Amino acid sequence: MSNEMKYDEFAKMLKERRDDHSLGFQLKKGTQEFVDNLLAVLFPHFCKEGFFTFEEIQSRLVLLERDLKRLLIPILKDTSRNLDEIAMHFMQTLPTINDKLWLDAEAITSGDPAAESVDEVILAYPGFTAIAYYRIAHEFYLMHVPIFPRLITEYAHQLTGIDIHPGAHIGSSFAIDHGTGIVIGESSIIGNNVKMYQGVTLGALSVDKKFAKSKRHPTIEDDVVIYAQAIILGGETIVGRMSVIGGNVWLTTSVPPFSSVYQESKVTVRPKEMTGAPIDFSI
Repeated sequence: MSNEMKYDEFAKMLKERRDDHSLGFQLKKGTQEFVDNLLAVLFPHFCKEGFFTFEEIQSRLVLLERDLKRLLIPILKDTSRNLDEIAMHFMQTLPTINDKLWLDAEAITSGDPAAESVDEVILAYPGFTAIAYYRIAHEFYLMHVPIFPRLITEYAHQLTGIDIHPGAHIGSSFAIDHGTGIVIGESSIIGNNVKMYQGVTLGALSVDKKFAKSKRHPTIEDDVVIYAQAIILGGETIVGRMSVIGGNVWLTTSVPPFSSVYQESKVTVRPKEMTGAPIDFSI
């Protein structure tokens, strides 16, 4: 039996499945290129090449709208959605997205003693990068464009280790410090001037599919700080404004405004002269 005949049935099956699910690598790669090029227009910090004149920026915006339409064609082909209207509406939101992102960068800068400038935050902070991709994706989510917004935020997840669902509602001046391991679920609502550290999860109490369209994730009101590794779960859980959630807290109930929530732990330090030989922690 030849090699061609040996793989005959398998190749036919793969062909059928590929035809039924034709969205793939090109869309994923194209989406990543689109958001990279978009951020390069919004912020010179993301540029791989220089373009500084009004005419150059204007032409880049025209090209971005063209590229966006090209990407959305296979996504919207089986729907009644108007491609031109979606692309035009998104491009009209760019001034607002840009303003929000500058506020986010300023919030990160003012809240981190290690940050020397807004330029450093935009260039080097993964938290800002994750927020930027989220704010772009969120606009497509609001327009009910399938797949595309999730491709954008999963690209950010891949780059930064920060997982923000495009459906989350996040207010202005959002600051992520360090950021690795943060998870923000789809129906999360985050107010203005919220600061969040690494490893924080805004999650659901249940992953049952029947709750897919419900409010499954917490609400975080204005001016809240959430420290590292805190886990906040449940769609009815509300963290009141001006509250501080300490590190490693597990929270499934609401807390009123101006609360301090923390987990008590005991750390014992014994000087060597009090114990004699070192403690053997061999396992």
